[in-house]
Amino acid sequence: MGVRLHNVSKEFGAFEVIRDVSMDIPPGSFAVFVGPSGCGKSTLLRMIAGLEETTSGTIEIAGRDVTQVEPAERGVAMVFQSYALYPHLNVFDNMAFSLSLARTPKARTREIVHEAARILKLEEQLDKKPSQLSGGQRQRVAIGRAIVRKPEVFLFDEPLSNLDAELRVQMRLELTRLHRQIGATMIYVTHDQVEAMTLADKIFVLKDGIVQQAGAPLELYDNPDNRFVAGFIGSPSMNFLPAEVVSVEGGSVAARTLGEVAHTWRVALTQSRLSPGERISIGIRPEHLKLSDDGMPVRVEVAEELGDVSYLYSRIADGTEIIVERHGSRDRLDGKNVGVTADPANVLAFDEKGQRLR
Repeated sequence: MGVRLHNVSKEFGAFEVIRDVSMDIPPGSFAVFVGPSGCGKSTLLRMIAGLEETTSGTIEIAGRDVTQVEPAERGVAMVFQSYALYPHLNVFDNMAFSLSLARTPKARTREIVHEAARILKLEEQLDKKPSQLSGGQRQRVAIGRAIVRKPEVFLFDEPLSNLDAELRVQMRLELTRLHRQIGATMIYVTHDQVEAMTLADKIFVLKDGIVQQAGAPLELYDNPDNRFVAGFIGSPSMNFLPAEVVSVEGGSVAARTLGEVAHTWRVALTQSRLSPGERISIGIRPEHLKLSDDGMPVRVEVAEELGDVSYLYSRIADGTEIIVERHGSRDRLDGKNVGVTADPANVLAFDEKGQRLR
């Protein structure tokens, strides 16, 4: 079932953590709240769960206003960062705990738990205690405990942050498979934009309690609405260079970088009404920069070689860092001066307030 928020706000005293947030999460989708620490994403998730009161606005789950409804009656199940498993109970009993509280018949409980264990590949672990499991297995038990409740909405609060890098990748794949298999609505909180990009149908990027932009992962990557989203989505992050408009010709703008190296970039813009002399910021993703003899001069400080792809961590003369992504080439460029350029269609522009110019 879907989730809708209408002008939701949350205040702690005089401090407003969530500011007039509205969103629509369709039934069966996988939505991800992403943003830096302190942006309000976990608070927003806890408000949906009913673990935090809503200062103003309304929350709907499956078309029902649950703003004042108790957490246990909202039809949601939450998986936390800490596994929160009962150490004295085995896997079966941990997963069956909520069913036992609901006085579900033992035969039915056994059927539900074994089905969840099959989905999560935990059949061989049901008799083990949590201390006998790996981190990934414990997290799957926590997810299984949520599955057996058959909630309308699954809520995940940074569930993979305690796992090592390899397990995180594995669990991301398992969560994707799980979502496709059970088809439930899932809302997931993370500060890791890679997790957001790989898991989500729809991403909500938050900053200071405000949704900066919402959309499909590649939509946010290709068409960010502002400089914050452009810099937050993508790894390595987008390069930004301060510049001044030199000329405007039809659907193209020429902008010259400020500082010691005055290189002119062309930006493909069709709607903006810019004038020569206006200050803007241009943004270029590392993969869109190409080496060119007549490009903007930069000095390569470190070349990070990762096989087929390499990242050139470079600086222009005024000290601004710029990252270039290369594919295929194996020649070493550490300590060398090179030129970089980009296709105008891949150069983005932002005004002085950080809003995207189009």
